[in-house]
Amino acid sequence: MRTLIRHIICGLFILLTTISTSYSGATVDNSLAPMLQKVLPSVVNIRTVIRITDLNTLLQIQKQQQNQNPNSDNQQVPDKYTSVASGVIVDASNGYIITNAHPIVDAQIVTVTLADGRHFKAKVIGMDKPSDIAVLQIKAKNLTALPLGDSSKLKVGDTVAAIGSPFNLSQSATSGIISALGRTTLGIENFENFIQTDAPINPGNSGGALVDVQGDLIGINTAILAPARGSVGIGFAIPSNMAKSIMQQLIEYGDVKRGLLGIGAQDMSPDLASAFNSSLVKGAAVTMVMQDSPAQQAGIQVGDIITAINGSPIKNASDVVNTVGFLRVNSTVKINLTRGTKTISTNVALTDPNKRKQKLEESNPFLFGVGLKDFAALSPFHGNIQGVVAVNVDEDTNAWNSDLRPGDIITSANQQKVTTIADLKTIAAKADKTLLLNVLRGPTAVFLVINKEQ
Repeated sequence: MRTLIRHIICGLFILLTTISTSYSGATVDNSLAPMLQKVLPSVVNIRTVIRITDLNTLLQIQKQQQNQNPNSDNQQVPDKYTSVASGVIVDASNGYIITNAHPIVDAQIVTVTLADGRHFKAKVIGMDKPSDIAVLQIKAKNLTALPLGDSSKLKVGDTVAAIGSPFNLSQSATSGIISALGRTTLGIENFENFIQTDAPINPGNSGGALVDVQGDLIGINTAILAPARGSVGIGFAIPSNMAKSIMQQLIEYGDVKRGLLGIGAQDMSPDLASAFNSSLVKGAAVTMVMQDSPAQQAGIQVGDIITAINGSPIKNASDVVNTVGFLRVNSTVKINLTRGTKTISTNVALTDPNKRKQKLEESNPFLFGVGLKDFAALSPFHGNIQGVVAVNVDEDTNAWNSDLRPGDIITSANQQKVTTIADLKTIAAKADKTLLLNVLRGPTAVFLVINKEQ
């Protein structure tokens, strides 16, 4: 009996030892340490000296000074401040570093510190504020570049690591998973297609690397959602494919000149598909086609459903914005769409939005940028009013510079009575160098002179 018990105990000991050894080995195999050892030299610290150009920034700095020294009456008003961010070396031979644009806007001096402690003054190759991507360059030897991964292959649940300089703590790494993909309409950037991760991202991480378990760069850390300055597990990164597209244009041209398609779009939904008598629940419904735009010239119509651009499937309206938004002026795109029961394919040449604006302004120099609406009312000041109200007036237009403002009611133009928009446009079309308007503004009335060329 004792022998049997002794054999059972020995067997349990061997089993537990085997399990312990297997578990220990699995822990070592799953460690991110070997990958991070290769990746860390590619992530840099960026320190910028920024010139203060707006009142809000100045007020924030003064508030911070007051909080730090509440008893001091002699707070100096700074004209510069220092910002700390992160960056990723993506081209070792040319010294190119990719980072966010927002930490280097108005920067007078940009200093890059490598993982080995070397410091270099960086040149700003270019920045694109709408996508929040910037490219820097340093002249240094023995750099280690991070390979760019394919962010289109990412899946929710993939393990990732975020690396950067949170709170100026360089070479700091955190890990987590991809929580969501394709985050849009957050109001963080003009172009949004964020990777969401629960890997902690904090102030100073901006421009740092989001890498997969192979050590490939799959995102540029950009922003967090948090009630305070710290991370609560909701961080966002710009996908590497988007960052690569912008980076290539910045390196080649120094800027990003986006082409204009000229449509408004809305996500498809089951209710919208039913109303369109369509089986499509994915895609982007065209809600608006701009006058004299490439879309109008290509025959795209309101109610068309865009299903693909340049062969890439379109799942929602954000896909249209992000796909077209990274194509340069004069690029030709192939758009697949459905119209009722028909499937249509059309090629559209994207144009320069500034040239379109200039063309429209030349055709309507006096009223360009002014939203108009026929107006009739009984006023306690003016009695029966019939005219045209300015609903909105774009800044830096001839009308704005002549002091026309939203809410002004136009009752005459060049001393001719105006009761409808058609009346106003007819008179403006015949005007030579100036357009004299009589407008009602609250209880008063004034004359305004709009010059053809301000």
